[in-house]
Amino acid sequence: MYYPDELIEEIRTRNDIVDVISGYVRLQKKGSSYFGLCPFHNEKSPSFSVSRQKQMYYCFGCGAGGNVFTFLMEYENFSFMEAVKFLADRAGIKLPEAEYSKEAKEKADLKASILEVNKKAARYYYIQLKSERGRKAYTYLTDRGLSDDTIKAFGLGYSNVFSDDLYKYLRGEGYSEELIRQAGLINTDEKKGVYDKFWNRVIFPIMDVNSRVIGFGGRVMGDAKPKYLNSPETVVFDKSRNLYGLNRARTSRKPYFLLCEGYMDVISLHQAGFTNAVASLGTALTPGHASLIKRYVKEVYLTYDSDDAGTRAALRAVPILREAGISAKVVRMDPYKDPDEFIKNLGAEEYEKRILNARNGFMFSLEMLEKEYDMASPEGKTDFFREAARRLIGFEDELERNNYIEAVASAYKVSRESLEKLVAKTAVNSGMARPASRPKKAEGSSKEKKKEDGILTSQKALLTWMIEDDKLFGRISSYIHPDDFADGIYRKVAELLYEQHENGGMNPAGILNHFTSEEDHREAASLFNTKIRQLKTKEEEEQALKEVILRVKSHSIDERTRKLDPADMAGLQRLMEDKRKLEGLRTLHISID
Repeated sequence: MYYPDELIEEIRTRNDIVDVISGYVRLQKKGSSYFGLCPFHNEKSPSFSVSRQKQMYYCFGCGAGGNVFTFLMEYENFSFMEAVKFLADRAGIKLPEAEYSKEAKEKADLKASILEVNKKAARYYYIQLKSERGRKAYTYLTDRGLSDDTIKAFGLGYSNVFSDDLYKYLRGEGYSEELIRQAGLINTDEKKGVYDKFWNRVIFPIMDVNSRVIGFGGRVMGDAKPKYLNSPETVVFDKSRNLYGLNRARTSRKPYFLLCEGYMDVISLHQAGFTNAVASLGTALTPGHASLIKRYVKEVYLTYDSDDAGTRAALRAVPILREAGISAKVVRMDPYKDPDEFIKNLGAEEYEKRILNARNGFMFSLEMLEKEYDMASPEGKTDFFREAARRLIGFEDELERNNYIEAVASAYKVSRESLEKLVAKTAVNSGMARPASRPKKAEGSSKEKKKEDGILTSQKALLTWMIEDDKLFGRISSYIHPDDFADGIYRKVAELLYEQHENGGMNPAGILNHFTSEEDHREAASLFNTKIRQLKTKEEEEQALKEVILRVKSHSIDERTRKLDPADMAGLQRLMEDKRKLEGLRTLHISID
């Protein structure tokens, strides 16, 4: 759905950024800005700044920054359109209805209806748990150490021993049999007729990231099989693309997830204070799960069961996570089976120690591999290293691969050179060429890189100066134009800023509306929040401004000279004129009054 720029801007202006962020972060006014502890990284001294004037936030510690849309995209992990809808609702702005095809409308209506009936079912299960009928299930949960607050927070429930209770209830609420079936809540049998999918089970509602009930898991009260039962896949529930507990874990603010096997592990960890725990839904970890995790964190601690099945599951998960760009570590809970059992016996503090001592996923896989070989014999040890070499060539990045070669050589007391040769030989024999060694950079190339970084910093300084003082904008724009900024986001932001100034006012927060990705929002925000060295006198400030203008303009002229087509006479004339002005600027005094 596309909304006009004017509507997006109205929604932004109707949601003051200080008011919105104050609902998440405690802010204290200092001068013209508000400061607080950054919600995106751990810090003890406030470096998170919110400007009512700019309608932007910026963290000088981690670089997070943007406007009110960006904040919700980062904090709540909303898409841009989800942030727009959330803020429109907050401001009481009615968004135009989306236009759907007949087929799309029917699908959207079905999703909405299933979410509605799931919500009703979850409420029904919760009431059953709290009733006399649910006493056995309630006792089971409390005996497992769960508090009433935890039971309520996760919406746990009970489906009683009568196998058609939920069906009768939902039919009485006006829902059709077909809809209840499409929600995965009933089955039909020739002998039994219609009966509930879940009965005589403790119920675990499964929620999406927005806390909407999309399915259920049930743990049987007795010896019936299967012990655990999940909802079938529906138009709202895909178990390979959802994680139990993600709706709560995504707001934990920890830089990693604890990945468990089951519902009770997740719930027990959350109750013990580990609010970043999630679990796959009765299935092995999939690339879809890994992609979902990557939206929130870049590191995962696998805290699977300590038995053989749990170990195999962890070993399968490590390469899937690595492929998605997520580093994995393995938490062991010996002598206990799972996190739930571990915490009940040893407590949260000991579990925290296990997290701190977690094994690197790849090194853990080699430790398990060792058990398959006779490491006391030369032949067995050689075969082990051959398999280790085969796994090492799976690291495509040369630096990462070399770091792992060094780690393996150190751990298994073999020379790095020997292991490197074995990895190279294995790569050739398996048809995988080693990455071509890059020629050494020419002398001075590191200086060129520093120079380039320095130019970008200077461009950021100019943009920061320009939005903070209209007079400075006039001074700077006399010499610097949008095409003097680096290609890409720098130039786009400069073009929009110059356009705003020409139309009568600067609105840096509005510029961010032109970017829909979180990464672009963050980068664009950084352009307006450059830390500028405090200068003591007006003369020092004027000299600093002049030096930055000279540096940016000179670099721009050099770049255009390098790219100039010799046949472009008009371009050549413009360059000559700019060079003449640049020489004049060197002897000119720039006033900031």
